[in-house]
Parts: sequence; C-alpha cells; structure tokens
Amino acid sequence: MSYQHILLVTDLLPDADIVAQKAKHIVSNRPNSKLSVLHIVKDTMVGFGYELVPASSLYDEIDDERCQEARAKLAQFLDRNELNVVNSQVTTAISSSEGIVNYCHKHEVDLLVIGRHERHGIVAWLSGATADNILPNVPCDSLVVRLDKPD
Repeated sequence: MSYQHILLVTDLLPDADIVAQKAKHIVSNRPNSKLSVLHIVKDTMVGFGYELVPASSLYDEIDDERCQEARAKLAQFLDRNELNVVNSQVTTAISSSEGIVNYCHKHEVDLLVIGRHERHGIVAWLSGATADNILPNVPCDSLVVRLDKPD
C-alpha cells in the first residue's frame, strides 16, 4: 500500500515518543507521504437545563487554557522527536474517539498511527482503550503501537 497521508495521534504522555518514532520511520521510507499530528482535548460540556452541550458548538473558536497548554506540549513533542509534519493540530471533541474518526474522514487519512495503553480492572471495563473504540470506525489502515508492555 502506498500511504500518502499518515496521521499520528498522540496523548502527549511520556511514552508517546515511542509511537512518534514508529510514525517517523514509516514516513521516512515513503518519500511522497505527508505526516499530520493530532492531539484531542476533551470538550467542556455546558449545561442548559436538562441538556448538556459541548462548549465548542457554542463558539467558533474554543481556545481555553487547556488547548493553549496542549499546543505548547505538542510543539515540544514535535521538536523532541524531530518530526517533519505538514499539519499539527490540537482540537476539541466530546471524546478522543470521535475526534480521531472525524479527522480521518475529513482529511483523507490513509494510515493512522496510535498508541494503546493496557488497561486493567474497572477502568478497562468502563472506558476501554481509545484505539479499541476507533478501529471499527476509521476509514483507513491503522497501526496500533502497544505501550506498557509487561516485562
């Protein structure tokens, strides 16, 4: 497969560098491909009576402190991993899964690269891993990098 648009999704946690290096390697072997990087900030919900509405739907540009902080961390992440990207974006979404799936559809992504943290106990039962939630819904191939490997 000739991947033209590769999307690296990052949670900006310390082990995200492992995933970044995998994406960097893939791009380096495909001279005609472009790399985008995406970080999702969970949207703030605003209550109207009995209804909850995402704050981003009320304003054209949500640029709160969390997004500004995430942009700064994303810039450090890109520099630290020496990633040459055509697009890096911090966006808000109701959930990480929704934001990633929407981005893939909107930007014609050919390959999604994402890390997967192992979850145990009630956390795994309640929320699961983002990678598990998006795989059935993304319109492209996916590389899921396993993190937190047991020794």
